[in-house]
Amino acid sequence: MNALQISRDIVLEPADNDRLANLCGQFDEHLRQIEKRLDVEIASRGNRFRVTGAPGAAEVGGDVIESLFELAARERLDPERVHMHLQESVMKDAEPKQVDGEHEEDIVVQTRRKLIRPRGKNQQNYIKSVRQHDLAFGIGPAGTGKTYLAVAAAVEALDNEEIRRIVLVRPAVEAGERLGFLPGDMSQKVDPYLRPMYDALYDMVGVESVMRLIERNVIEVAPLAFMRGRSLNEAFVILDEAQNTSVEQMKMFLTRIGFGSRAVVTGDITQIDLPSGQQSGLKHATRVLADVRGVSFTYFSPRDVVRHELVQRIVEAYEADEND
Repeated sequence: MNALQISRDIVLEPADNDRLANLCGQFDEHLRQIEKRLDVEIASRGNRFRVTGAPGAAEVGGDVIESLFELAARERLDPERVHMHLQESVMKDAEPKQVDGEHEEDIVVQTRRKLIRPRGKNQQNYIKSVRQHDLAFGIGPAGTGKTYLAVAAAVEALDNEEIRRIVLVRPAVEAGERLGFLPGDMSQKVDPYLRPMYDALYDMVGVESVMRLIERNVIEVAPLAFMRGRSLNEAFVILDEAQNTSVEQMKMFLTRIGFGSRAVVTGDITQIDLPSGQQSGLKHATRVLADVRGVSFTYFSPRDVVRHELVQRIVEAYEADEND
């Protein structure tokens, strides 16, 4: 706890026991989760709560409890949902405050199965860039939503008939692994590398619908090596894990973009698995294309991580070690 502390008192109405139990969690696990994340203390009695901690933390803690109580009326809360809500609240509190007359944009991505709401200013800017540019880069650490939001934007564009197909591309390069050592044909060898994009599609479209779209070639999943010589028109193309492309591969991919197409390139330049001494095509592209009209770059930081809070601390620890 910090030396300077304040207490914020909250009374939640209506005093619904089931809703309050949903808010607090089993054995008050949700309250303990908030305490640990914000470094505050929470005392509760019935529908009355007191949050004690540093001024900013106590205010955020009170806001989180009130907003979670609203959610508790509509859905069953669990630790993951509480974590995501905490992350959104902390990110929002860290952003510059709006001046009078400004209104926060309500940016959402509508897919067939769910409505996806970007979390924080950086994710919102990323979605705006993807929508407004023919080529958008999303660069940053794991867990910042780069790939998931790109797939969401692709599904939305397909549903709105802005494009005719989705092409998901990934370099088949992993640490210490080679395709030849994996069992099965080429498709079976490549599938494990593309699993994160499959998972995102299943979440937004449904497994059966994805399978049908793949059979009709509306959704195509391919390793980067298979893109040479092609020209992709009226397509939404996503290159994932782009830090593992060579300079030549990146140039080859970017020159595949055809008429009516959009491309998103995602990657984490701190996790390059290329052979020692080989330059990353993603790092090279950030320099070469920095001032090219029609190209946008969104850079994510550890603060944008939306997975388990431990992931954020791990990313920050590695970043600090590399800076040292």
